[in-house]
Amino acid sequence: MNQGRSIRLFLVDGTPNGLLTAEIMNWTGHVLTGPRSKLAELVQRPECARTGVYFLVGPDPENNLRSRVYIGESDDVAKRLKQHNRPEASEGSSGGKDFWEKVCLVTSKDQNLTKTHVKYLESLLIGIANNVGRCELINGTAHDYGSLPESDRADMAFFLEQIRTVLPVLGFDFLRELTKPSSVVSASPAAPVSRSPRFTLEVPRYGISAQGQEVDGEFFVLKGSRARVDWVGTERGYQGLFKQLVGEGVMVAHSSDNLVFSDDYAFSSPSAAAAVVCGRSANGRTSWVVDGTGQTYAAWQDQQLNAVEADQPGDAITE
Repeated sequence: MNQGRSIRLFLVDGTPNGLLTAEIMNWTGHVLTGPRSKLAELVQRPECARTGVYFLVGPDPENNLRSRVYIGESDDVAKRLKQHNRPEASEGSSGGKDFWEKVCLVTSKDQNLTKTHVKYLESLLIGIANNVGRCELINGTAHDYGSLPESDRADMAFFLEQIRTVLPVLGFDFLRELTKPSSVVSASPAAPVSRSPRFTLEVPRYGISAQGQEVDGEFFVLKGSRARVDWVGTERGYQGLFKQLVGEGVMVAHSSDNLVFSDDYAFSSPSAAAAVVCGRSANGRTSWVVDGTGQTYAAWQDQQLNAVEADQPGDAITE
């Protein structure tokens, strides 16, 4: 069982849409985040005068299911953020970037992060974001800063682990590891993975035969699953996601009637997965059934809830 962690959040101006700080017990790191509309207040904070790494985050205009992200470092973050706030037309080696709507800055409370440290962290963070694939990263290729002493690399590995823990809590998912069903078998006992039984979705008339599994709260359609060759539903819902997966090669042509998943793919819900597989809107809670039993996803989920209630002690009966 994973051990719990305490994260301290502080609303700087007392509102949920303003500046926010976050800290983890026994970690020297400090996180400051806020919307671009609060940039004038954010750059006046003492954290912005320190050495650190930062993230500029905004919507991806071509895919509303993920974000665009820029990862940077500086020993004067306030100066860099002012440069990034310039109009796109003036963008140069250190110019504006108009896509972003939020900023997140990570510094050290004891101010022991050096320029070399943050360059090394930036390189690792860019590599992780590229590998995870949850965002469109606009940095390009990460530079290699492998010359950091061994002891410092160990310190930065711990620092990086804390960054990856706290950012998803703040709504930034682009560094969160994607645990695919095919990799569950090799997961470390120290980091157990929650997984469901396998589900199937079949529509023989259209050659649809897909397999799915829920892993750590994400619903995956598994590699080799067959989906409808075209989107036949209305021009709403998950049509954009269907086209995106075809365009990115996640679903490739298998025959004149269907596509095949080239890899495991994580969806936001069973219904999103069912819609893409069927090429139209679908209720994933009833479309997916437990392999071998025919029990729907909804019935399986209710069974889990009932099992929890049965394990809880009832009220004492007194006479």
